[in-house]
Amino acid sequence: MPYTRAAPEPLSRTGHASPPVLAPAPAAPVPAADPVPSADTLPEVAAPPAPARLPNGDPMLATRVRPPHPPAAAFLHRDRLLGRLDAAALRPVTLVNGPAGAGKTLLVADWLARGRLPGPVGWLTLEPSDNQPGTFWAYVREALQTGVGGLPAEVGAPARAEHVEPSLLLRLAAWINALPRPLVLVLDECEHLDNLRLAEQLHDLVRHTAGRLRLVLVGRSEPLLPLHRYRAAGELAEIRAGELALDRGETAAVLERHGLRVGPAVVGAVHHALSGWTAGVRLLALAAQDADDPEDYLGRIDAGPAALADFLLAEVLRTQPAPTQDLLLRCSILGRVHPDLADALTGRRDGRRILERLHHDNAFTDALPDGWYRLHPMFAGILRLRLRAAAPERVDELRVRAAHWLAGHGQYRAALDHAAEAGDWALAARLLVDEYAVGELLAGRDATRLRALFTRMPPTEHSPAAELVRAAVHLTRDEAAGALRILERVEPLLPAERTPLQLAAVLVRTGAARLLGSAALADRAARRAEELGHLVPAELLARHPELLTLVAADLGSTLLWHGRLDEARQALERAARAPLSPTTARLRHDALCRLALIEHLRGSPGRAERRVREADEEADRASLPPDSRTEVRDLVLAAVALERDEPAEARTALNRAAGARTPGRDPVVALGNAVVRAGLQLARGRPDSALRLLEETRRHGLGERASDWSRERLAVTACAAHLAAGRPEEAVAALDDVPVRTPGSLVVAARARLAAGRDVSDTLAGLRALREDPAVGGATRARALLLLAQAEPDGPDSARLLTEALAAAEPERLCRPFRESAPWVRRRLRGLPRVAAAHGWLPADLRPPARDPAPGRKADAGPAPVAGGPVAGAPVEPLTGREREILLCAARLLSTQEIAEELYVSPNTVKTHLKSVNRKLRTASRRDAVRTATRLRLLDAP
Repeated sequence: MPYTRAAPEPLSRTGHASPPVLAPAPAAPVPAADPVPSADTLPEVAAPPAPARLPNGDPMLATRVRPPHPPAAAFLHRDRLLGRLDAAALRPVTLVNGPAGAGKTLLVADWLARGRLPGPVGWLTLEPSDNQPGTFWAYVREALQTGVGGLPAEVGAPARAEHVEPSLLLRLAAWINALPRPLVLVLDECEHLDNLRLAEQLHDLVRHTAGRLRLVLVGRSEPLLPLHRYRAAGELAEIRAGELALDRGETAAVLERHGLRVGPAVVGAVHHALSGWTAGVRLLALAAQDADDPEDYLGRIDAGPAALADFLLAEVLRTQPAPTQDLLLRCSILGRVHPDLADALTGRRDGRRILERLHHDNAFTDALPDGWYRLHPMFAGILRLRLRAAAPERVDELRVRAAHWLAGHGQYRAALDHAAEAGDWALAARLLVDEYAVGELLAGRDATRLRALFTRMPPTEHSPAAELVRAAVHLTRDEAAGALRILERVEPLLPAERTPLQLAAVLVRTGAARLLGSAALADRAARRAEELGHLVPAELLARHPELLTLVAADLGSTLLWHGRLDEARQALERAARAPLSPTTARLRHDALCRLALIEHLRGSPGRAERRVREADEEADRASLPPDSRTEVRDLVLAAVALERDEPAEARTALNRAAGARTPGRDPVVALGNAVVRAGLQLARGRPDSALRLLEETRRHGLGERASDWSRERLAVTACAAHLAAGRPEEAVAALDDVPVRTPGSLVVAARARLAAGRDVSDTLAGLRALREDPAVGGATRARALLLLAQAEPDGPDSARLLTEALAAAEPERLCRPFRESAPWVRRRLRGLPRVAAAHGWLPADLRPPARDPAPGRKADAGPAPVAGGPVAGAPVEPLTGREREILLCAARLLSTQEIAEELYVSPNTVKTHLKSVNRKLRTASRRDAVRTATRLRLLDAP
């Protein structure tokens, strides 16, 4: 129903009418030439026009990372306060604190416009939704990139709204410290920041920049920063409400700028009544302009303090033309308004003229970059209350109109919020799907918020887009069956030409395939995604890199579940190489960790560990919180620790994996958790416990999702458990009903047959092939060589094969293969004392005690060292640049936390690198590593 101006209410005690409100229009039509809002007719919201996109990328963000423009005419430049800001900017923190309407924002904007600054400036206007660390620092990063530029990608950007890693702030501090001039960062409306953790992070940034950052905090209330400490240290400058208040001369100047030249007595009355309140004086001046006797009007102001703002707003609204009142009431639902958006809400074409005039008169609006305006928050709040009281049924219609306009101008996030607020869930879901943003619900920075938003969608909403979004929400809860039931119902109804709907269905299908472990489902969906990807505009693909990354990651994980390691590697490599963004950070991290798992499965623990380090560093840059990092990471580290015979390290990693999410949901994680935990039980000498765990997983943990490869992995681990328990026949039987295809499985099967006294001649050829295959990792090669040596214990090549096995295992200190054949290794090394002495990295219980040879007898020297083996005393593998940096810090006796702060990485990353250094240098502690590196001159300047 159209809107019009309601009949005036009775006069108030002050003798003035209350402002008009929106009300249903009469049935009679109004001439089109009449500019009054009664000509307004709501357009159909189902098929809105699609206006051209606004320039300059994301205009809504641009309005927040640039300061507003002070009005040219009615604005009062306050030189006394500008001088205070000049002096304040020499200190690390400046607080501009005062009530609503005190003129804080425009004062600081005017100071910036005059260029009286110590260095480049970043500006950020905060909103209530910024009160989470990841969101806040992401916007700070955008503000600095916009205002200063040159922010390196290595600083990183948070990938989760609720979390930011300390290392990201340290890298940001390092960049600020390296700038040639101090950096000014203005945070406007900082009253929205009431998150204590966020305040601590902001304080850490101030502390680490040591005066190179000049923080200007503008708000109605004090931030949670330790102001008392800044004040005591002389690091805080304050401009409070008393100083922001207009003095008599400034009050007179404001009145004069509005064309009101009045005597000293009237100025004094106004100043006394309003106590120097800037917005109040402006509003009173605007109201007085329309009075028959402005001087008399100004002298008789009698509103009480509690009702002053509402009174003055009513007075000013009363003086405004009806179209202006109508525009202000309708636009009060918006935080920021563009003239064309205002026209969409009013149905007229006068938005630009009205907003420009209001800004010129310094009333209600601030001018923002790119042609946008902001209604003053205090007055916008009062206007919204009036709108809801007068026409509550119109608010949702206005929000829907705003959603259509914003969506047509590339502002789908703001459009989505308005549609959801209006309860138009069909529109909200369509906006998400048409933007190709379903992936953001599954993997983006705002994934948590979007999930919560669409969880509110009622079950009665059955539009195709809503059903697809509901299926995606099921996936976020790991409910694959529920998601597929929705797909089966809705997919036949999807128009073939509607690419956004088709691609959303593919995303849901690949996600369900990963959870169910269905390679056939994943293959078909991935092929369909590739077809659809060619139909998506390149601009949208660039804006949503998570689309195809999700498909590749889900396909790679599903193929891994079926043991198709080469194909899985290809898909996961595609996911790991996706453009880095907040929506792809977790996907890339997970892909890198699954690639590490493939390296481990191929028998290369060292390569697996390096992949994990790469994933960790990327996760640090993206500020992924620990609970959103994949459990695969810790399962790989636990498996690597077991290969090195480090059960305590393995147990710690497994405990971290258990605390991440629900390991039973992802089949790869469920299987890996069972196999690695069983391996830990074997390392502790508890083979029967390992077998019980494996059987429980086989029966209840995998269920219908079990693949041939998963059954093989369980059977191979059970075979190893029976061997550890001294039951070789049961070990052989454990492999009877499963195919033995992978190199690791072939080795375990050969070990079982050898222990059972079976004929192994048919397997020796396979073991020899593994010995020669360059793609086989050190762990698998070492086991194959050990078995070949044991197959012919008295043969001439037995000692050489053992030495080759030791050489294959030494670079990564893989003790586990020798622990599995401990009695034979121990017995054989007794006859090869020089070989045993050359491999001191082996556990002491596997090496014979050192002893001098009998008089007159030369000890068996054993075969010569394998060509290409490590030089005595040298690292088994060269140190990386980062490892050398960490070792140099350790040489300065810095703690782990101090090293992390010095190099702008997380403490966990430092620990991982130190562990790698100890392995490479054959040392057991940080101190030993420093001593060894110093002796080998590894710390000398290049």
